[in-house]
Order: sequence, then C-alpha cells, then structure tokens
Amino acid sequence: MTLDIRGLSKFYGTFQALNEIDLSVGDSEFVCLLGPSGCGKTTLLRVIAGLESFETGEMMLGGRDLATIGARDRGFGIVFQSYSLFPQMTAAQNIGYGLKLRQRPRAEISARVEELLALVRLEQFADRLPWQLSGGQQQRVAIARALAVQPALLLLDEPLSALDARVRAGLRTEIRQMQKRLGIPTIMVTHDQEEALTMADRVVCMSAGRIEQIGSPAEIYARPATRFVADFVGSSTLLSAARAAGFGVTPPPGQGDSLFALRPEDVLIREDAAAAGRVRSITFLGNVSRVEVDWQGETILAETHRLPGFGEGASVDLSLQPGAGVWVQP
Repeated sequence: MTLDIRGLSKFYGTFQALNEIDLSVGDSEFVCLLGPSGCGKTTLLRVIAGLESFETGEMMLGGRDLATIGARDRGFGIVFQSYSLFPQMTAAQNIGYGLKLRQRPRAEISARVEELLALVRLEQFADRLPWQLSGGQQQRVAIARALAVQPALLLLDEPLSALDARVRAGLRTEIRQMQKRLGIPTIMVTHDQEEALTMADRVVCMSAGRIEQIGSPAEIYARPATRFVADFVGSSTLLSAARAAGFGVTPPPGQGDSLFALRPEDVLIREDAAAAGRVRSITFLGNVSRVEVDWQGETILAETHRLPGFGEGASVDLSLQPGAGVWVQP
C-alpha cells in the first residue's frame, strides 16, 4: 500500500510551514524525514497522521483520499518521543489498550499482547508499570502498542531522542530489524543524521518547509544536491568555482555559480615544509583525526585514519582522492 503526497502545503496564518511537498512511501519502505528544528518535518508527520489539516494538495493511501478520513479511522500507529504511556497501566495493559478500545475479544487481546511482548523482548516485564521500566523499555512498550492494531502505516516522531547514546544505538537496530520483519511502511522524523543514514531506505532532507533532496542514505551522503544537504548531512568543505580550480576541477558548463563540496575523507594530506597549507587544528575522533587546514584563504577539512605525525601549525600539502567531490546548487 503506497502513500502518495502531491503538492501539499500547510499554513499557520500567513506562515507557510510546508511548501509544495511531493513524497511517495512504498510498501514496506522505511523513510526518514531529516532536518533541523523548525524545518517542517514534524508538521508533515502530523499532517500524515491526521492530527493537522492542510490547505492545498492531496494525500492518498492505497487509493483512499486521506483528507476525507479522520485520524482515528486511518489505522496508523504513532509513537512519540515522550512515550505517552498510561502510568496506571502495566506494560501489557498499555500494549492491549488500542485493541480494548476496538472491543476485540479478550482472548485475542491476550494473544496479541503476548506476541508483541515477545517481539520487543519484554516478556518478563509484562506486569510492570511504566515507572518501573527504563527509558528504552518504555519506548519498546510504546512501539508494541502502536503495532498492536496492525497499522497500515507506522509513524515515529523522534522516538529515540530522549534516550542516552548507547541505548539509542541499540534500539535503532532493533526498530529497523523489527520493521523489516513485519514489512510495515514506516516514516520516522529525526534531526539526527546518523539515525537517518543507518535506518532508512530513503532519506527526505527538509529545510524551511521544503524538500531539498530525497535519496538513499548513500546518495544523500555521497551526492548531495544542494548546499544545505552537503552542510547538514556529514561535514563538507564548500568551494567556489574559482577556489575549486586550485584542485584542478571546474564546474559543468552553465553552472559557474555551483559550489564544489568535499567530504573530509576526499582530501589527502601530507606534511611538506614548502607547501602553502597550514594546519589550524587537529581533533581526535577515535578511529580518525579531523584536520582543519588554512589553504589559499579557505578552511579545508581533511581526515587521517590515525594520529598524524605533524601538529598544529605544520605546513601541509593537500590533494584529492580520484573522483572526489561533487558540484551542488548554492
């Protein structure tokens, strides 16, 4: 069942929160809406959920016009970052709540809750109240509750942002494996580029209510289309055509105002007392060291896979990996 959004716009008074959004989400696909705070990603998720209206455009799911269907009747599962569990209910009761509202038989509810507790690996915690569970366990309960009603679409609004880094990394893998196993089309909002790159089939980069680029994680990282994407996803050095000429590259015909985006791993660096580059700083990141170099009036980022044999202030020569860099729209 495919979700198709065409020309969707959303206003709050005179402020346009979403501007001509075009997006399709295929059956079993995991899509991440990625962007900074205020870019419109959560607004788009809430519009899809039916929690917000929209002014222009259309939104169809499997041939059904969602504009004519209320949030309760869309059959979507929604998970928020705040968990939103009922504090007086046990984990099992929280998971079965949606089925109870739908007046499903008690035996069916019990079987479904047992199945989901096993899916999220919380069988031993069925009778615990939310305050007796860790943050990661509470979020597992929230996900199981969303899955209980067998949703046509799963919507995740920054579900991991309230967790610490180690728990977040583990749950990230669990959610992705679970989604693949169940085959439920899923849309997740995040401002964390690592989350988007590691979890999504496709990433939707958003800025100021617009979609800047849609692509696979590899495409978004290796071939950013715009300055915003090159800047927001990973780290980049952005050079004008004149500056890029110093590395022997020129823009495509008719694109003289384009910028040349270099990832740090694209740049080769070696110490050379006669070279014009000067090391400004070295940051140790564990598996790599990030080096900032003053080069012809620009700051170039480079990486080495070990601690370099030179220090700050050293003179260095820079060159590019074969095929390195991509031209992006300013």
